[in-house]
Order: sequence, then structure tokens, then C-alpha cells
Amino acid sequence: MNEWKNLNELSAYQQLLKAGRVDLTKVMAGNEGSERVQQYQAPMAAGLKYVYAAKQVDADILKNLCALAEEAQLASKFEELYNGAVINTGEKRLVLHHLTRGQLGSNVQADGKDKRAFYTEQQERIAAFAKKVHNGEIVNEKGEKFTTVVQIGIGGSDLGPRAMYLALENWARKNGSFLMEARFISNVDPDDAANVLATTDLSRTIFILVSKSGTTLETLTNEMLVKDALNKAGLSASRHMIAVTSETSPLAGNSDYLDAFFMDDYIGGRYSSTSSVGGAVLSLAFGPEVFARFLNGAAEADKLAAGKDPMQNAAMLDALIGVFERNVLNYPSTAVLPYSQALSRFPAHLQQLDMESNGKSVNRRGEPVDYPTGPVIFGEPGTNGQHSFYQLLHQGTDIIPLQFIGFVNNQAEQDLDVQGSTSQQKLCANVAAQIMAFACGKKDDNRNKHFAGNRPSSIIVGNQLTPEALGSLLSHFENKVMFQGFLWNLNSFDQEGVQLGKVLAKRVLAHETDGALKAFSDMLKI
Repeated sequence: MNEWKNLNELSAYQQLLKAGRVDLTKVMAGNEGSERVQQYQAPMAAGLKYVYAAKQVDADILKNLCALAEEAQLASKFEELYNGAVINTGEKRLVLHHLTRGQLGSNVQADGKDKRAFYTEQQERIAAFAKKVHNGEIVNEKGEKFTTVVQIGIGGSDLGPRAMYLALENWARKNGSFLMEARFISNVDPDDAANVLATTDLSRTIFILVSKSGTTLETLTNEMLVKDALNKAGLSASRHMIAVTSETSPLAGNSDYLDAFFMDDYIGGRYSSTSSVGGAVLSLAFGPEVFARFLNGAAEADKLAAGKDPMQNAAMLDALIGVFERNVLNYPSTAVLPYSQALSRFPAHLQQLDMESNGKSVNRRGEPVDYPTGPVIFGEPGTNGQHSFYQLLHQGTDIIPLQFIGFVNNQAEQDLDVQGSTSQQKLCANVAAQIMAFACGKKDDNRNKHFAGNRPSSIIVGNQLTPEALGSLLSHFENKVMFQGFLWNLNSFDQEGVQLGKVLAKRVLAHETDGALKAFSDMLKI
């Protein structure tokens, strides 16, 4: 039976606190560095690999991390999760996002249903709907095909699906799978909706309203803005809008929508890209076959994450090294740096995934923990970031671990040789150079030009960003966050921290305020 203990109650963690420190400026230099790059790797799904040679670990630390994984029962806790245990203790719910892309363990029953069958049914319904849109069976008032899909949602209903769409847009154009343009409305700021509505042909657009409860204030406000625009254009919302919601929400079975596709309470918003939340927009944009390939990549990665040996389980190993950096080396942040413009919004998605999951100061029993938990996550694509915040990463007072992502080939499969190298070669040269610059630094008598080095990084590298590779990447980080939550003894699947502001906002709108809250409300003329 699994025991849920705080990190500092584990003897393997106490051993890690005594571990020596690895000097990257030495171990990454010369032949030793070359050998580390070949040895310090773990396989991932879809041909990706996790390379951690430039992390501050050695054989002894890795041995202790494996002992920590065993003592913390990481593999058996994951097994407990995918077999349907109530892992979300705060909301007393199962955690089933893995079931949206495959069956890892036993059949999970909830709400009187086989949940894998339920998720598969929704995917099949979405696929059938998307095909009818693409072949012209579902058309607008004039009998014209729809050419654009706009998703209306916020948080996990926006960040993940938007990041996934942008990640595959160029690939789909190259491979003949770009079927509809996708756009997104998320912010309750009316300028967000106004910009999309003013630059979209409403008559040939399908809108996807995403709200699990059917009561999300920001989303329903934007829905009204969209419906108003449709009405003013002489269009019927019931011909242009579908819903992704729960079966019990007011949006289900509502004649205002062309159709409704379902999710449930067992999938948190930040884990919903492989559910109907991501499935509807991605299947309409690229076709259900591409969405299926994306799911397959995630499912294969989940299988690897279920392995018990951390050295062959990239997600678990990444999590263990991350906890070592956070709790032993005391690094407060992590930068996610994809050297792929297609992943431009992937760091924003990971920011929510990680910080909303593990930004907790109490354990699963509601007791305060006396050690650091989730780090601050931020990032931008390279090489743009190099000309932005890398100055602090190289020479700032804080050491910030780095997670690079890189691909040998671009998605467009076209390039130009300029001054002896292609753009893709220049991109890859930059990521290789940055890893070594951060690790080894550069001595200089001019302190302004001195680089101390010893700044750790890892890289996930693959041949090309395909649907399968994207699914593998998504699963890797979802499972990394899960394993870190297990190590810190957190409930990574609720988000009470977002609720207080919502409650106070409703008071402001109802003019039930006093003190400083009233003063700020008056200042903003609410």
C-alpha cells in the first residue's frame, strides 16, 4: 500500500542533502563532456530523447535519485492513479487525463460508466462532426463551407489547445492537413474578442464554447459578445456554435448550439488538451486523423512513464532532477526554451500546467510543508530569448535551470543556405552553443565579460516536430509535474488558489465592497 509522506520525511532525500556538488565547468569540458552527452540520455516516445548531461548530477546522485523514486513509490502511485484511485484529494476526484489517449491499467468505472469508453465515444463523435464540416454536410446559411474555427475559453480551455494548434500549424500546411484556420478568444478584456471578430468572416466560422460547468464568467461574457456580433451580421448562433462542456451543464442539449461534446470533472483544464477541449478545435483545424496521431504520441509516452526504472523513464528522471535542483541546490525557477518557433506558446502552457499544479504550500492532508515546492516557470523560443532575458540567465545572481527543446529539421522542410549554413543549422548551432556556454562559462580578467558557468540545462531533442512528437512532449511534462507533486506530497490536481479572486470580483460587480476593495473599484469606475 502506498504511503504519502512529505519529502523531508524520506531517508533518500536526507542522503541527497549530503551529496557533493558537480562542477559543470569541469565535467562538461573535453572528452569527459563528450562521453557524458552519450551516457546521460533517456529515451522518450516518438523518437525524442531527454539529454541531461549538462545537469549537476553524477553517478552517485543518480543512484540516490533512484532510491528516492523507490522510497517515494512514484511508479506505484502513478499505477494507483491510472487504475482509478481518488488522487485529487482536495476535490475527492479521480484523475483521468491519461485515459483520453489510452488504457494503461484496469477499466476505470465512474458515474456508472466505463470512462475510457466515454472518452473514446466523444472523440468518435467529434471526428464524425469534423468530417461533416470538412466535406460540406454541415454548412452555413448560404450552403458554404466553414473555413475558420474560433475557440472561446480561458485557462486550460485556451492555453493548451492554442499551444498545440500553433505547434502543428506549419506542419499541417506542409503535409496537406491544414483544413481550417483556428483562432482563440480567451481574455474577458473586450479588445480580445473585438480583434478576432473584426478580422474573421463570421459567416464561415464555427465557434467552440468551452466551459465544463457552463457558468465560467469570462467565457460566457465572450459568448454574448460573439452572439451579438452574429446577430448583427444576420447569422444564427445555432448554426455557428458548438459547445464542449459536461453532460450536466446548461450548455448540454441546448438548442442554441449545433452540437455539444462532453468532458467531465476528472480532467483538470490544464490537462485537457487530449480531451474534447483540444479534440474539437484540433480535429476541425487539421482533421481527426492528425488529432489521433497526437494522442498516439501521448499514449506511448504514458507507457514509458509507467516504467519503474527512473533511468529509462524520462518523465520520472526529469522530475527527480528538478526536485534535486529545487530542494537541494535551492534554485527557484526553471526556464523552458524551445528552439522551435512552432512551440512559441508551449512555455505559456507549461507555466499553467506546472505552477497551477504544484504552486502549493500545504500537502495532500492540508498540512503546511516546510520545504520549497513548485518553481517559477517562464520561457520564450530561441533564438529570440537570447536577445531578451538570457543576459540574466548567463550572468545574473540567481542560477536558473534550463530546459531546452530542439529539432534537427524544421516543419516546412525548406531552407536557404546563407553564408555557408542554413537557417535551421544556425538555430541548432545556437542551442548547442548555449548549452555549453551555460555549463562551462568563460574566464576573463574583465569581470564584466566573465561568465562563471556551472548553470545547468537539459535538452529534449528529436528529428522533427510532428503530431506524435508533440503528444510525446505534452505527456512528458504532464507526467513530470505529476511525479514532482508525488515527491512533494502535494495534490497537483486542484487549484484553490484561483478561486479567491473570482469571489472578490463578483462582490465588486455586485457593488458589495468596502475599504480598500471599494477604493480600487471606484478608481477603476466599476
